[in-house]
Amino acid sequence: MIRVLVADDHPVVLHGLCTMLEVEDDIRVVARAADGAEAVDRARETHPDIILMDVQMPNLDGIEALRRIRADNPQAKVIVLTTYRNEDYIFPSLQAGARGYLLKDATREELASAIRAVAAGESLLDPALMSMARPEYNLTHRELDVLRLMAEHCNNAQIAKRLFVSENTVKTHVSNIFTKLGCSDRAAAVLIAWKAHLV
Repeated sequence: MIRVLVADDHPVVLHGLCTMLEVEDDIRVVARAADGAEAVDRARETHPDIILMDVQMPNLDGIEALRRIRADNPQAKVIVLTTYRNEDYIFPSLQAGARGYLLKDATREELASAIRAVAAGESLLDPALMSMARPEYNLTHRELDVLRLMAEHCNNAQIAKRLFVSENTVKTHVSNIFTKLGCSDRAAAVLIAWKAHLV
């Protein structure tokens, strides 16, 4: 039985998520939280296997709650569940230790599958965010260096300074990375790299 804590500040969403999960034979909702601070408290009390965490919540946002939960228990497995698909939320969530990032338009089957996958030790991103991923990338060592710095939110000038190369050289590497990963922007590149354990 996978024990789950669900945290969301919208009562209807919170109830709906719990209702969706309770029909699964192998998943049991053991706690609910209406804000980040309550999520931290409930996680300490119940030690759930999986925590479903909204990003935007009052009192304490989901990312800071995630950091505190992971500080209490580094093994905590948190799936960020949100409507936001931009890098302002994705990168901080992953850096704070999220094991999954799922959009709220996921189906019940996708949500349950995500919980099972993360409970089994996998990391996952929403399929909508990973649709352009390819299994073989063949990145050079320097391209991997650039990609890792991109994952740290470095811009081209900062990457050039860190790697002691020109900005034009960095631009060339970034362009090559986009081509090899089959994507067209930095956020997608970092998401693909994270999923493939390249960063």
